Amino acid sequence: GGREPWNNPRRNVRKLALKLRAQYPYTVRVERVENRKRHLARELIRRAFDRNHDGQLDAQERAGVRLIIYGQSFGGAAVAKLARELERMGIPVMLTVQVDSVGRGDSVIPPNVARAANLFQRNGLFIRGEPEIRAQDPSRTTIIGNFEFDYRNKKIDLSEESWMKKLFREAHTKMDFDPAVWALVEDLIVKEISDYSAS
Repeated sequence: GGREPWNNPRRNVRKLALKLRAQYPYTVRVERVENRKRHLARELIRRAFDRNHDGQLDAQERAGVRLIIYGQSFGGAAVAKLARELERMGIPVMLTVQVDSVGRGDSVIPPNVARAANLFQRNGLFIRGEPEIRAQDPSRTTIIGNFEFDYRNKKIDLSEESWMKKLFREAHTKMDFDPAVWALVEDLIVKEISDYSAS
């Protein structure tokens, strides 16, 4: 997520993590990390896949990594940045999903990512998501889609949000609370898990 605490119970990025954790209690490990703490994300990934517990990922362990990364706002930009850091470490990523990604360098998906999706809006006066992600190497990365959401006339309940969000970040905030957005994110992730489990 963005500048709000990662454990804010209203944030859909957190709700989806908890739902996935409950849905796959024995087969999928789900962790939540603030966008500014990519070092922690890298450490959690290393620990999760370090089968021989020697403190590093050897070639066999790296080849066995099955990883999905998603994030919203600054967290969407952190998805692309983390994927690039993992590429330098030789770690593959099955899927990245960026939701209204805001940041620099978040439009190019590195070749260690197999599939990537981007959900965005362009209605905001001040904050607009990245409109198009592209593969650095199209032979290695499939862009599932750049999915645009339109909030000019869409009603989303923002009654519990601050006046600043409603005034300066209305479309961006609507996207954060849009059930259709998070249903698509969930579908993309669940499909990836199901396709891997079936193979």
